[in-house]
Amino acid sequence: MSLPVTGLEDVSRETLARLESYAATLLKWNPRINLVAPATLDTLWTRHILDSAQLFKLADDGVNHWADLGSGGGFPGLVVAILAAEKAPQLRVTLVESDQRKATFLRTVLRETGVTADVRSERIEALEPLNAQVLSARALAPLPKLLEFASRHLAEDGIALFQKGATWQKEIAAAREMWQFDLTTQGSLTDADAVVLKIGAVHHV
Repeated sequence: MSLPVTGLEDVSRETLARLESYAATLLKWNPRINLVAPATLDTLWTRHILDSAQLFKLADDGVNHWADLGSGGGFPGLVVAILAAEKAPQLRVTLVESDQRKATFLRTVLRETGVTADVRSERIEALEPLNAQVLSARALAPLPKLLEFASRHLAEDGIALFQKGATWQKEIAAAREMWQFDLTTQGSLTDADAVVLKIGAVHHV
């Protein structure tokens, strides 16, 4: 697998080595627990790793707690944790994944890469409020449901970063019927039809 450069030019060799270790572990585990769709493995670096890395650059400097909901195979939360080890060592990362097998995978990658993060193998709805300054989720739920999670787990002045595909405008319209929120959009670096929604000030209508 050739290592892409675009989007990762500013990270150290140590961080790239950690990402390579992560990718290798995912390829080994994926046939057993289906962490990502097998059809996307050939584009693992762009489709998953770079797609996750772009979120790290959207967060404000000095953020202390990032929580990733439904972490699954680690996108974007595990990539964020690996990047933070070099670029934001003060950042505490929480990975929430209720599937015990996937939680075990996340802990395995953290151990093998020497990166620190807190893996919580509990349901998002049952977890005590995380009070996160940044909340992320990828391919987890429709936006109205994500905003329900955000209202529970996001700090008062925090932001949510949600990656959405081609139907993102419809999801926003549906969410506006139930929720008030501030919104800015950022075009995805890896998919022309996708965006990152940057959301704050979430309140139920």
